[in-house]
Amino acid sequence: MAQTTNQDGGTYTVVVFRGSTAKPLRFSFSKKLLRTLLTCVGLLVVADLLVVSHYVVRTGEVWELSAFRSEAMSAREQTAAFTAAIDDLKKRIGAMNEVNQRLRVMLGIEVPKSGDMVNGRGGEDVPLIEGGAMPGPTGNVGTGPASSGSSKDSGERPTQDSASNGDPSKDHREAVAAVKDGLEWLSKATTAQERILSELSDAAEQRSSRWASTPSIWPVKGWVTSGFGPRVSPFTEKPAWHDGLDIGAAPNTPVRAPAQGRVTTTGYDPKLGNMVRLDHGFGVETLYGHLAKALVKEGQRVDRGDVIALVGSSGLSTGPHLHYMVKLNGQALDPAKYILE
Repeated sequence: MAQTTNQDGGTYTVVVFRGSTAKPLRFSFSKKLLRTLLTCVGLLVVADLLVVSHYVVRTGEVWELSAFRSEAMSAREQTAAFTAAIDDLKKRIGAMNEVNQRLRVMLGIEVPKSGDMVNGRGGEDVPLIEGGAMPGPTGNVGTGPASSGSSKDSGERPTQDSASNGDPSKDHREAVAAVKDGLEWLSKATTAQERILSELSDAAEQRSSRWASTPSIWPVKGWVTSGFGPRVSPFTEKPAWHDGLDIGAAPNTPVRAPAQGRVTTTGYDPKLGNMVRLDHGFGVETLYGHLAKALVKEGQRVDRGDVIALVGSSGLSTGPHLHYMVKLNGQALDPAKYILE
């Protein structure tokens, strides 16, 4: 049993009773010593609290730093993936641009340069150095400006070794800047390709319209009795110029429009007899003579293959046939050149 007593001398005495026969133990403490002990204990508690709180804060910072490092690694991987994707898109846009340029030439939008002509050769001949190496600008083998190139134009990225030797944050900023530049390039290239595709679409539509308006089929099934050009007139038996194509066929054989167009004339001519004239646009006209009957009216729109008349022998004719004429800007041309069948 322990008992604490307060004495007048400014001390505290602790008495420990160990039984009825054992002598009790006495421990005396001065008030100053006790206050010192309590102060030390308090300081130790406060120090422990500070250490624990500092440990907690540092542990949180370590976790936060670990999370930042993980995010930085993920961002670096994503940046590398974006850069690779941008490089791939650059290659695809480059290939698309080559195809578009060829289509522009084929559709007549752009005249090919002399350097683009097939089998075109030229330039100054420079002898190869022994071993097949490429000489530089001064005739020496080396890596000059032609073999270096900037990473921005070629789409190359810094290697892993160069990136590891420098500042990681600087490398990350450079990678982000490269991605930004690549996206700007893609935006400009996409705008240019959209403009080119729009031009190609307009040109293709125009070519399609022109093709639909260009005579390309036989207007009637039969046999050629008189071609385009000089001949002996069957009426005067003298040399004459025949400005069309005579196609023999049975009476009332359907005559079909060789292309889409608009009927501009239907009527009777003393020489051509019953005749029909079509305007196909783009300066192209076709005329059909010696008809038995016209089946269309002036102003009517027709498509390729539509029946417009019937074969006859009206006008100045020796028998049933169709006189077929093609004019371009008022000039008569050989209709056989406009028959692709």
